[in-house]
Amino acid sequence: MSAGPMLEVQNVARHFDVSKPVLQRLIAREGRRTLRAVDGISFDIPTGTTLSLVGESGCGKSTVARLVVGLYGPSFGKVLFDGQDLAKARADSAQRSRMQMIFQDPYASLNPRWRVVDIVAEPIRAFRLLKGKKAILARVGELLTQVGLSPLDGQKYPHEFSGGQRQRISIARALSSNPEFLVCDEPTSALDVSVQAQILNLMKELQQRLGLTYLFISHNLAVVRQVSDRIGVMYLGKLVELAPAESLFERPRHPYTRALMEAIPDLEMTGRQRIPVGGEVPSPISPPPGCTFHPRCPLANDRCRVEVPVMKAALDGMVACHAVEEERD
Repeated sequence: MSAGPMLEVQNVARHFDVSKPVLQRLIAREGRRTLRAVDGISFDIPTGTTLSLVGESGCGKSTVARLVVGLYGPSFGKVLFDGQDLAKARADSAQRSRMQMIFQDPYASLNPRWRVVDIVAEPIRAFRLLKGKKAILARVGELLTQVGLSPLDGQKYPHEFSGGQRQRISIARALSSNPEFLVCDEPTSALDVSVQAQILNLMKELQQRLGLTYLFISHNLAVVRQVSDRIGVMYLGKLVELAPAESLFERPRHPYTRALMEAIPDLEMTGRQRIPVGGEVPSPISPPPGCTFHPRCPLANDRCRVEVPVMKAALDGMVACHAVEEERD
């Protein structure tokens, strides 16, 4: 494994204009409305490791995934892939083939009109990695075998498979361009728990065998603990904590991270008192001033209500919290 980062995200934001049409705004005397889906985040992923992003629905995780693979352009900030600006990397087909994405819904991400062999072979043909139908069919058979399916499954259609098998097909398609970096956008959330474990074990095995680098998006803390080297916690478009996986679970620092930990079922039934996070997630169109978590935070004070916290070193991780900085946690 190389010590350098495969991916660097530098103060990246993505804002969406959600304003009403001009005439309606004039009649209602309203200004433009901007949704801050991602609002200035920074992280890197060393080669051969897995970084997971977690948080509640709507916190911007999937937007980050789409920014990282170039499906969205950043409103500001930079994404560097292997030291090269992502826009330039995407323009180079050789570089582009090194990055792939596994989507959340295996029922929607596969073309129902295509046979599996054509779905898996599409990146091979698009990037012109092999010539000749025989060579492509042989490669597709290898990929299907690699993800636990049979080469004969290539002649079937997606509707003939279960959800877990479809996600295996999605993984085979992602691997067909020989990528080094995979963005996994909640790849197990639509699957049963037993099937989730199979897919996660498959992804860990492929990472070890092929030296892959992962950005893993999930809202399931049990899942990310199993697959992650480091975990980033997002809240309302911002990164509030970033730490090694075991450190985050053993000693979470940010109050929001602690609230997420409180939501994990207590299977040992220790009777430990839990303090669930209260309130609702604020709107990303009009976020609260200062720390965006302060309306729900039990440690909030006057500084939290007016001053935006910045990421600072805390033990072996990073955290953006005034309470941690002032040792009020």
